[in-house]
Amino acid sequence: MAHSIARATLGLTQPNAVDVPKIAFAAKEIDAVEWKGDLLAVGVTEKDMAKDESSKFDNSLLKKLDSQLGGLLSEASSEEDFTGKAGQSMVLRLPGMSSKRIGLIGLGQSSSTTFAFRGFGEAFAAAAKSTQANSAAVTLATTSSISNESKLSTASAIASGTVLGLYEDTRYKSEGKKPVLKSVDFIGLGSGAEIEKKLKYAEDVSTAVIFGKELVNSPANVLTPVVLAEEASKIASTYSDVFTATILDAEKCEELKMGSYLGVAAASANPPRFIHLCYKPSSGPVKTKLALVGKGLTFDSGGYNIKTGAGCSIELMKFDMGGSAAVLGAAKAIGQVKPPGVEVHFIVAACENMISGTGMRPGDVVTASNGKTIEVNNTDAEGRLTLADALVYACNQGVDKIIDLATLTGACVVALGPSIAGVFTPSDDLAKEVSTAAEASGEKFWRMPLEESYWESMKSGVADMVNTGGRQGGSITAALFLKQFVDEKVQWMHIDMAGPVWNDKKRAATGFGIGTLVEWVLLNSSS
Repeated sequence: MAHSIARATLGLTQPNAVDVPKIAFAAKEIDAVEWKGDLLAVGVTEKDMAKDESSKFDNSLLKKLDSQLGGLLSEASSEEDFTGKAGQSMVLRLPGMSSKRIGLIGLGQSSSTTFAFRGFGEAFAAAAKSTQANSAAVTLATTSSISNESKLSTASAIASGTVLGLYEDTRYKSEGKKPVLKSVDFIGLGSGAEIEKKLKYAEDVSTAVIFGKELVNSPANVLTPVVLAEEASKIASTYSDVFTATILDAEKCEELKMGSYLGVAAASANPPRFIHLCYKPSSGPVKTKLALVGKGLTFDSGGYNIKTGAGCSIELMKFDMGGSAAVLGAAKAIGQVKPPGVEVHFIVAACENMISGTGMRPGDVVTASNGKTIEVNNTDAEGRLTLADALVYACNQGVDKIIDLATLTGACVVALGPSIAGVFTPSDDLAKEVSTAAEASGEKFWRMPLEESYWESMKSGVADMVNTGGRQGGSITAALFLKQFVDEKVQWMHIDMAGPVWNDKKRAATGFGIGTLVEWVLLNSSS
């Protein structure tokens, strides 16, 4: 199903509809040599590529394929200097095989992580695109050492990488190419209902990740707070058997005394929208109530503390709603998977941070919905102001656990680089849950300290607190600020995803966080 953003008001830009790749995945127990189709891709480690003294493969599958090809596979791998390193790939069209082409794709020294196998899936997708393959199969040179449970997660990771690797967001280009790959067979990773279910799950989550990517990629003149709320409402209407939607305008937020959030929204001509989706299973008891809260700044100019100078990345500030994209992407996946025994609230305080005569000024004092007052010493530390009221609202839903996600601080990017998100929580149990979920999703997180002594720098002379401390420990003081708006009885985690929200090399969104959030919800469900 194509995702379409509703409407554009500036620049007359209307996104084209782009279909998510629809691939028929199947798991088969057949001889890879006998498989018929356009492309047979074999995942190989560096160990798999070892050869004997006569330059023949030691690996039994590669030996069998090479024999079928009259030794041309081993010869070509030597000539191409293909050693199985991660990122290497080699596609050949050789006579003697049932498949039109055979591809070897490197897995590195060993392959045991979801991250590695998802990368393999993306490399396989690139090979399928370059060869215009309509039908393809994937297998691993060595499967004997992989447990049945690991085979399921391996197939799922490869399937996810394949869907994500095939998809190209061409909605804002005048021309786009449609992928031709229609079917993928998994060979040697099991067969039957269990793996088919796992492949369907991978497809559901990948579709949700693509939805999240599209939200982040959409420019701010198209994806306004109102349009983001419309996209959220579409999720609720699509999965109306398990979802309800509540969208609050500025007037309703004022009634709830959300002064911190509305202070940020005040300068923009585009009105704010507070988004609340609620997932409840259609049957059975609910044992756990969760909340996912996402920062939803559809554009961040910095306000009066405007973003200026090299490295400020103002032109990329459409991605400042990456937290909300993760939350809404997870909602879409949960609507498809429908886990039992868990209630989930998806909450986003969407707005823009702009500059105007009605805008928030440095030095202003705003009052959050829990009554705490905040001296705004920097209008460019606005995300935490919106999250403050969103967190209070989440606690008022009677939830047991909350995770908030935000592209919150450049300090976290400096600390952890572009591909790792920082995790802040006082709860060791919650940290373990998310670590387990991240291991299953293949996303990278690192737990950071919540150093309480740093709160000293957040004290104000005229209010309960300021909204930003000094440069040192900036991501920690931001997390400590958010902690002021969470009920002590609620387990809470803050995820700073300012680094991994965006891929500079591809100049596009990553869909980060969605896979981990879905896995975390499933961990807390009865499934």
